[in-house]
Amino acid sequence: MNISIPPGVFDILPNAKEPWRNSSLWSYVEATIRQIAKEYGYQEIRTPLFERTELFKRGVGETSDIVSKEMYTFEDKGGRSMSLRPEGTAPVMRSFVENNLDQNPACHKMFYIAPMFRYERSQAGRYRQHHQFGAEAIGNDSPEQDVELIDMIYALYQRLGMKNLTLFINSIGNTECRINYRKALQDYLKESFSKLSKDSQARFENNPLRILDSKEPEDIKLLENAPSILEYLSEDDREHFNNVQNLLTQLGIPFQVNSHLVRGLDYYNRTVFEIVAGELGAQNSIAGGGRYDGLMKQLGGPDLPCIGFGAGIERIIQTLLKQEIPVPAADSPTIFLIALGDEAREACFKILHDLRSQGISAHMDFSNRKLGKVMQYADQLKAKYVAVIGENELKNQEVQLKDMASGQSIKAPLFHLSRILKVDQKWNDFLEIWEDMSQPFDDNSEAQFFISKLSQSIQQTKKLADELQTVAEKIKSIF
Repeated sequence: MNISIPPGVFDILPNAKEPWRNSSLWSYVEATIRQIAKEYGYQEIRTPLFERTELFKRGVGETSDIVSKEMYTFEDKGGRSMSLRPEGTAPVMRSFVENNLDQNPACHKMFYIAPMFRYERSQAGRYRQHHQFGAEAIGNDSPEQDVELIDMIYALYQRLGMKNLTLFINSIGNTECRINYRKALQDYLKESFSKLSKDSQARFENNPLRILDSKEPEDIKLLENAPSILEYLSEDDREHFNNVQNLLTQLGIPFQVNSHLVRGLDYYNRTVFEIVAGELGAQNSIAGGGRYDGLMKQLGGPDLPCIGFGAGIERIIQTLLKQEIPVPAADSPTIFLIALGDEAREACFKILHDLRSQGISAHMDFSNRKLGKVMQYADQLKAKYVAVIGENELKNQEVQLKDMASGQSIKAPLFHLSRILKVDQKWNDFLEIWEDMSQPFDDNSEAQFFISKLSQSIQQTKKLADELQTVAEKIKSIF
């Protein structure tokens, strides 16, 4: 009996047939995420895959689709109701409160890369287990904090080379604003109630703002002339939203104000935003978030302002592929060793270990296949160099390194390959730095800083040279 993968989930594999499931592409995107998060000062947090169901009921809201329709909920052996994590914000808030992180100012900006679970109809871009890059900034209610978070996710997409993106922003104000607007929206829709979709009819009494988030054509048409929530903002909320827009403009981040944008979760207030990609069709949202200043207090913690976002990694990757954006090739060995004979095999195995201990990606075939087959395998792995080692190479302690791209070979010392390959492995990094450093300095202070760094390097080199000279003299005195 063959056991197949459950519906709505997928494997991420090396060299997957569907390019978006290729593990090297996922590693590249995740590495870029980690680098961006580091640059913006966000530290990683990891929370459990499942939490008490009550956390999501109180945090996300019982009337939200997530809690009412989509959660994977089960009773554990202790009779407790547990749910697989459907979103990342509530667990981060629970962890922040439980671990008293408000006492540690260094832990107020956090990010995560984690799987989320929602039971919904499986379709392109929407899966029952999906992966999310999320970030939460806690303790600051300034417009600058809102824009920093938007800037971070926008910078990620720029770093990845993504294009044709649209940033939508809105403000849904404070609780009083939303109460007043809620009544105005209900009054507007009351006469058209029978024309609303079934989901929107169900939301009409308990959560009418969610009707604005509907994707049903009949709802979209009815909402064309609906009152705008921006007309109900308090003076403070309006000033905050204006500042957000001004800061985005200063940073050169294009945006559109969408007064119907409310997001799908109950805990949002003030700034909300969404980024969409034109190539993804119906499921085109690749990031969304906003402020949730009352959530932490609602979960029993201190009353700290918060803002965060979530970005689906599946949709990021599918956008990269649809836009045909070049991505790095899968990692491949710097060198592939081929041993001819038992003595060479033993030597190669030791060389393999030594190269890896020096941070050099090295590979070797253990199968004793014919040379042609092994060369074919090395080519499939896209090894940069291949070295065939036999009796003569061991005797002369010298090997021919074949460059698989050019077909050219160079001589190299068999037992000192690491120095040559280290330089080769770091060469592109050096070229990138040199290209930047070789540009003329237009600013005097920039030039002075570079000169000071060169001076420090010269001094350190002189000190090292003096120490080496001392060591050399001591060695000489032994003989």
